[in-house]
Amino acid sequence: MRFGLQKLTLLDFPGKAACTVFNAGCNFACPFCHNGSLVRCDSTLPYSMDDVVSFFKKRIRILDGVCFTGGEPLLFAETLELAKIAKELGFLVKLDTNGSFPERLKAAVADKLVDYVAMDIKSSQANYREVCGRDCVDKVCESVEFLKSCAVEFEFRTTVTGNLHTVEDFSAIGKWIAPVERYFLQPFADSGDVLDGANAGMFAVSDNMLHACLEAAKEFVPNAAVRGR
Repeated sequence: MRFGLQKLTLLDFPGKAACTVFNAGCNFACPFCHNGSLVRCDSTLPYSMDDVVSFFKKRIRILDGVCFTGGEPLLFAETLELAKIAKELGFLVKLDTNGSFPERLKAAVADKLVDYVAMDIKSSQANYREVCGRDCVDKVCESVEFLKSCAVEFEFRTTVTGNLHTVEDFSAIGKWIAPVERYFLQPFADSGDVLDGANAGMFAVSDNMLHACLEAAKEFVPNAAVRGR
């Protein structure tokens, strides 16, 4: 398996200087995904596992942490193998996930391979399949409840679109995930690598709608905030 590597990020891991490891492949097909080439697996990733481990070793005491993202990192056993190596080398580990592999998430936390989890909430439970193209809401609900009940630090986050979400979705999401400390609404931004790039303009969200979605979520999650605008 091969990986992508962003050698420095000050944004992906809250409060940490980190690198980000990408894998290709995802079991979801969210049309607004900003890493479309990774989801389609139509780009060649340049780094082997040995390359990534070598990079980790060169950044000991320089970087604080490693972020694993995708795609969906929990699709692949190699992701957690790298996470184990990163922890052994003294790094903190952040995992980005869509929450559809609750057993793998539980195992990663139980084995102390992750320090922070950022889990995407794609939509309200009623509209999950419409947004991600997969019947998975039971698995996602299991991951939500697990994170709320365990000791690992976490956040939930939702990419807000202008055509696939409604204000009512965010009221339902807030009621579903509450109580939590960290929930972020992230307005869709065209990365140039959107999965459904032909319709990228349809996903843009107005400031008024974004504010209304935030207020709906805050009824149940008072600390909910917008990130990325």
